[in-house]
Amino acid sequence: MKKILWFSVLCVLFSHPLVISAQAAPKLRVLVLTDIEADPDDTQSLTRFLTYVNQWDVEGLIATTSIHQKTRVAPESIWKVLVAYKKVQPNLLKHEKGYPQYEELISKVKKGLPVYGMTGVGEGRDSEGSEWIIKILDKNDPRPLWIPVWGGVNTLAQALWKIKNSRSNAEAEKIYKKIRVYTISDQDDAGPWIRKTFPGIFFVCSPGYSYGRATWLGMSSAMPGSNEDVVSAEWLAKNIQQGHGPLGAGYPDVAYGMEGDTPSFLSLISNGLNDPEHPDYGGWGGRYELYRPDLDTSMTKFPARPNWPVDEQETRAFWTNAEDSVVSVVDKKGYKSIQATIWRWREEFQNDFAARMLWTTKNYNETNHPPVPKLAHADHLTVKSGASFHLNADGTTDPDGDSMSYLWFQYPEAGTFKGRVSFAPYSTNLYDLPVTAPVVDSPQTIHFILKVTDKGTPSLTRYKRVVVTVIPK
Repeated sequence: MKKILWFSVLCVLFSHPLVISAQAAPKLRVLVLTDIEADPDDTQSLTRFLTYVNQWDVEGLIATTSIHQKTRVAPESIWKVLVAYKKVQPNLLKHEKGYPQYEELISKVKKGLPVYGMTGVGEGRDSEGSEWIIKILDKNDPRPLWIPVWGGVNTLAQALWKIKNSRSNAEAEKIYKKIRVYTISDQDDAGPWIRKTFPGIFFVCSPGYSYGRATWLGMSSAMPGSNEDVVSAEWLAKNIQQGHGPLGAGYPDVAYGMEGDTPSFLSLISNGLNDPEHPDYGGWGGRYELYRPDLDTSMTKFPARPNWPVDEQETRAFWTNAEDSVVSVVDKKGYKSIQATIWRWREEFQNDFAARMLWTTKNYNETNHPPVPKLAHADHLTVKSGASFHLNADGTTDPDGDSMSYLWFQYPEAGTFKGRVSFAPYSTNLYDLPVTAPVVDSPQTIHFILKVTDKGTPSLTRYKRVVVTVIPK
């Protein structure tokens, strides 16, 4: 009788929606390729990366070459940042669980060949790094492998070349389906080769060497409407570098641009907005659409980049540049650009980084921690054309007991319905928002974002996304 009673209790417990929602999603597997030392921004990005490293299962940190550093790889520079991380890791654990030990991370630092691009791909061109990638892809683990690429991609290209030439087509295809690549433009000629040779691989990129046409510039470049204060040298000195322990002290000054590589992993951060499998949904790392970009005939080759494949049309669709229309919080004017898909979140992701740098040296009760948004309903709703419904964030909390501000807004570019939806009444401070569905003659999706910001220092923001499908009456 007792066994039957306990079985009944367990059935009720695990069928309860609150219990189901409390189950943590599996961590993402992440493997970084970096041309660290080609530019100080790789070290900057690695510093930020390590403050979020508890959110992922890091599978590798691989030093590579790039167009900017053709004959050198610098794993020792990764080691140096990890030594600083080792000193602050115990303090980070006071704030969130899961920060891995230094020894675990240092064992995953590898290096590619110190050669440029496709000269490092082919028979006899294996490296410690390419062999490590194959080993990780061969793991009996069904989770995808996310590969942020901060420089050249030839080490991955070599791993793929070997898989293609040593496995059956069926075996190789299973491996390709695991791979998720985000390259910061094309910093060698191996990226275009991968896209052409492996058309089934998930790939995010602003293609080509013309960085002026790249989404990732929204990270820190000075652009009309963007918040330039939070990426200034003064802000970095105050919030990251000075008085923030050994990890902050090792964050270098900006040379060409601040953290140009960081967008490759910003969308992997669990914040309620990001959905890595859906780059078209938009998030801290930008928004991207799946299409085959046209060749930009206005581009000309740089003399320093011979044999660059800019005169070749892309052969496949992949996730690439998309525009958002944004009303700037700085000047209240409207802007539309590919870079706006990142800079629209700039104050929020910079404040988040600043808070985590405080975590490296402060106790829990001395710092701020992000709010925890909740929904009083499912995150996918279906309503009829013209119907009224509510978006409700009842149950939202803050771990520090801070007061919170609520903002619901529509993200038109993320859904199929591109018109504006009526909020009745419109307010920026309602946790329970009445909405009137638009009149449609075919099913349409609308993305609503809940933005919750606490009043701690620095103020921190988390989100919930609600996807509403509107169907005709």
